Amino acid sequence: MSGLVSSLNQAVRSLNAQSRGVETAGRNLANVNNADYARQRVIFGDRGTIVTPQGAQSLGLEAKAVQQVRDALLDRQLAREVARTASLSAEQTAYAKAQAALGEAIDRSQSADVTAASGQGLSAVVTEFFNATQAFAARPTDLGERQNLLQRADMLAERFRLTDSRLAQLQDDLGAQVVADLEDANRLLSVIADLNGQIGRFEINAPGSAADLRDQRQAALEKLAAKIGAETAPHATEAGQLDVFVRDGSGAPILLVSLATVAAPLSSDGTQLLAGGAPVALAGGSVHGHFTARDGAIQTLREQINTFAAQLATAVNQAYNPSGTSGDFFTFDPAAPAATLRLAPGLTPSSLKASDGGAATDNTLALAVSRLTSQRFSTASGDLIDGTFGQYYGGVVSGFGRTVAGAEGRLRDQAGIEELVRQQRQAVSGVSLDEEMTDLMKYQRAFQASSRVINVIDELLDVVVNRLIR
Repeated sequence: MSGLVSSLNQAVRSLNAQSRGVETAGRNLANVNNADYARQRVIFGDRGTIVTPQGAQSLGLEAKAVQQVRDALLDRQLAREVARTASLSAEQTAYAKAQAALGEAIDRSQSADVTAASGQGLSAVVTEFFNATQAFAARPTDLGERQNLLQRADMLAERFRLTDSRLAQLQDDLGAQVVADLEDANRLLSVIADLNGQIGRFEINAPGSAADLRDQRQAALEKLAAKIGAETAPHATEAGQLDVFVRDGSGAPILLVSLATVAAPLSSDGTQLLAGGAPVALAGGSVHGHFTARDGAIQTLREQINTFAAQLATAVNQAYNPSGTSGDFFTFDPAAPAATLRLAPGLTPSSLKASDGGAATDNTLALAVSRLTSQRFSTASGDLIDGTFGQYYGGVVSGFGRTVAGAEGRLRDQAGIEELVRQQRQAVSGVSLDEEMTDLMKYQRAFQASSRVINVIDELLDVVVNRLIR
């Protein structure tokens, strides 16, 4: 009689354990399309063994815990790759916008010694300007050519100003995006700290049981990595808790989150990221990409266009006003040539000079200006550029085109690496429909078997209690 009751208890415990397995498999199947979810599995174990008059006897099966299947190393590796991808993506997007600001259709297959650009950007208006100077030199008394030259010159100056303005605005936009990203990052730090606190409370007596909260925390950590490339490490004393940190210039960690506390909020002084007021050496994240693009290639591009504007305006003025006393063609501020380039005040079709006091048909100055299109400049001789105007600007544009192409190539390569790491983690933590359906059927059959055992024991007890007495 006692043996039947003991067997009945074991069957009931097995029934409860298998039902836990069914519930867990169902939860996994429900989250098959949830990218932030890590699959869970039931850990079965024996309740122990006791000594009876009949010998050692098991107390039966039980579901000891539901375990989340995660690889902490893969999680950290994926966060690093996410940070690198986000940085390169932000950089590539900024370069694409800078290319649009140039107004050039860049042909990266051309060499740097030709004008590797086309469209309605600087290359086109520079060409139109020098074509107009040649036409003016051929017909110096023609009022229409004079008007056309001044119109083309004004368009050239306006294009320089517009290009510089667009690039400057793009740099301002990137700075504003850094501020927005840091607001998101600070919010994520608060979310992670709050989740740390919740996980600590839930897991006081059941380590690892707060699986859903751990999923949410990992998703927040990867979003934070995409912003600033933050790293994580297990807390020194509290199991299940993660510290979040960045590094300074010497590689020392700057703690951002410890347990349920945000230790160092993020900010920026406009040139670098600060954590609790300390400079951060960024290695990834969109903030890193914005800073790299804004202060790197885009700033270099602005400086090159400023150099181009200064050299062109200076050369034209020297050719148009060789004595330095009869009035320049262009005016500009040497501190910001492209942003301030304009026609000289008082320059009109009637006051435009073809020569310096010569006859009406004298075109000495006009020819000097028109010949600048083929003149080779040299920094060794005190000029600001090397080569002709077309060669210099072609080198600027093709060089920036190579920067754009390089960023795109690095982004493609990095995206492939990130996807590979994702697949590795998916193989460990992801939900497999086939595997879960197999587990579901296994638990279902075990549940049915336990139910059948209970039915058999119930019949035996009925015989013992009711029929034997009769």
